[in-house]
Amino acid sequence: MDKLFEPSKTLQWVDWNLLKPNDYNPNKVSRQNLELLTQSIYTNGWTLPIVVRPDYTIIDGFHRWTVAGPDWKYVPDNEKDQRILFDRLGGKVLIVIVRHEDHSGDIYGTVTHNRARGTHLLEPMKKIVKELLDSGKPIEEIGKQLGMRTEEVFRLSEFSREDFFEDDGKGDK
Repeated sequence: MDKLFEPSKTLQWVDWNLLKPNDYNPNKVSRQNLELLTQSIYTNGWTLPIVVRPDYTIIDGFHRWTVAGPDWKYVPDNEKDQRILFDRLGGKVLIVIVRHEDHSGDIYGTVTHNRARGTHLLEPMKKIVKELLDSGKPIEEIGKQLGMRTEEVFRLSEFSREDFFEDDGKGDK
């Protein structure tokens, strides 16, 4: 069997407390983005496993692990079930195990996972905001779901400042 398939064979839910962060991850995420990640998990479900070494040290997914932990108390306002993720997930997280030949492979894995996610380009984001506004989505909802402040939604919209901020928040432009 091809090596590319090996990690998927290890897909499993394990206790959150078995995992431990690595000591070399250069990626930092703001509280706002951690809240957005939490919102994404509540909205979409747990879609990406945490990548770990055989000893359960995290290679990729530190922030998913963080928001799934018992100390992360954020629950989105629109969430009817007000339990934190840790409780909703039964204290478990989804993982895959990756075996590298040496520690440098773990480091490469961490950095390449982070860098491969890329960045959002301006024009495609403008198109997305326009489509959501045109479909009648409220500005507040767009901001919440995309992790943007109202001012950011405005900058990506094609409305004049007056027209945008006259909106009653229903997004019916």
